[in-house]
Amino acid sequence: MKKLTWRHPTDADKRAICSWKYEGDYAIYDLPPYEEMRRMGMGFLNPEKEKNFHVFLDGEEVVGFVNIAEEAAEVFIGIGVAPHLCGRGYGKEMLMEVYGISKAKYPGKPLYLEVRSWNSRAVKCYQNAGFTIDGEAFEQETHVGVGIFYRMVKE
Repeated sequence: MKKLTWRHPTDADKRAICSWKYEGDYAIYDLPPYEEMRRMGMGFLNPEKEKNFHVFLDGEEVVGFVNIAEEAAEVFIGIGVAPHLCGRGYGKEMLMEVYGISKAKYPGKPLYLEVRSWNSRAVKCYQNAGFTIDGEAFEQETHVGVGIFYRMVKE
């Protein structure tokens, strides 16, 4: 793995990400089809939010994406790694880059993310990138139903 580069996603990037399919319990992270996301204005296909999204590339291959959303007192981070590349260190490397991007754009604001409590692979990745669990697990409604999440922070 060489140093990742990043950019705002192209339409082709968005279509490719919508086609990613995860296995087993991780299938909960599959996105709706591109056309459905566009019609519903979801995520990186929401014109008001698309500026918050970045894709990360290893050479020419899109390895993942992030959402960096400034809030009043902190910055929310959402992350997705290509299914066939999970567990290979891309998530940690992306989060280290995101930390630098966020600190440059939003100095003084801590970062936070939310992760399903059962997703030990992601929790470990986030901890390796310097995030810590903040408080107790909590219940949250998502587009696929209610889940139990940890809030993780990095100052």
